[in-house]
Amino acid sequence: MATLHRPAPARRTCVHHASDVPRTTRLPRVAPPRARPVRRPPPGPAALARDLALPLGALGAALLVTALMLTGTAAHATAALAVFAALTAAVSLLARPLLAPVVALVSWMFYDGFVLHQRSDLAFQPQDRTSLLVLLLAAVTAAGCAAAVRALRRQLAR
Repeated sequence: MATLHRPAPARRTCVHHASDVPRTTRLPRVAPPRARPVRRPPPGPAALARDLALPLGALGAALLVTALMLTGTAAHATAALAVFAALTAAVSLLARPLLAPVVALVSWMFYDGFVLHQRSDLAFQPQDRTSLLVLLLAAVTAAGCAAAVRALRRQLAR
């Protein structure tokens, strides 16, 4: 059988002098800096164009394929590639520079699937690789030029 003992009372120290009182160090209170909300200008048409460039480019490629098939010029693969390269460059001018390879890939899928093979089949033969390289070069060149122009404008604005 266990016996429980009553807890011992807390010891009290007798304070006779002011020097016996423990001193606490008080730190100065520092108010946190007031942060002002950052006012950003509303996104303009250029920001909206950069965000919507890829979907609008895919829509443009689909419309271009439809127009080429309706007019019967889809059989001229070289002329169609030049038109697709122009479309890819135009979309890459508006898009964010990191999206340039994606723009070229989407454009190549429409070109390869509907112009070269005409049955929506993608292949990777020498002609397909050449067209992918042409579209990638068009996209990267246009995106690089657009980025250089934006950087120059920022430098002149300062």
